[in-house]
Amino acid sequence: MTDSAPSAPSLREELGAPADPEFELVLPEGWVRRDVSPETEQAMLDAARARLMEAHRPDLYGQIRAQLRESFDAMRRIGAIAHFGPEAGAPDSAYLPASLIASIRTPQPGVPLAEEMAQRIREGATDLHGDRRFVRFERESDVTLGTDPAKQTTVVYLTPIPGSRGTRALQLTAVITRGAEFPADDPALVLMQRLFDGCVASLRWER
Repeated sequence: MTDSAPSAPSLREELGAPADPEFELVLPEGWVRRDVSPETEQAMLDAARARLMEAHRPDLYGQIRAQLRESFDAMRRIGAIAHFGPEAGAPDSAYLPASLIASIRTPQPGVPLAEEMAQRIREGATDLHGDRRFVRFERESDVTLGTDPAKQTTVVYLTPIPGSRGTRALQLTAVITRGAEFPADDPALVLMQRLFDGCVASLRWER
């Protein structure tokens, strides 16, 4: 695993609000941290094009481009501050059917963040295998990949941001996609869940 790199200054910081502390994660080998800027999106498109050319599959570029643009649009809608995935030139083993996204969670109007997290626990969320810094919950949904049915497991991890006095939380969201024919206890799925649990448990805040 490798350490993630710090992100660029946030809009909140540029507007003069107190900056959230930076954080680091130990990532799967070959993975890096990226922002959600248009420049990053284009760089990833360029890398995908080069990879497909090497694999003699330029016919897939249009599909990959549409998926990547949809992914970036979705991340911007939820206010993502970073996402994590394979770097250019990473080994094939780094290309998992999964993603990890970081965003900032703020309380709903009239609902303190601590109460929201407590409600999640009442609904079945747990700590992260004994690490009480995190509230962990997951859900499963049916999706379509192209024309094929698939299953998507979403694991959400919430932890209060130091210094925010309980008003802001870091949310890390892991999304794992598999074929509809694979059960929820498929060994590959369980292994990826454990991998992301380990990544999140490695969280370190910078002072």
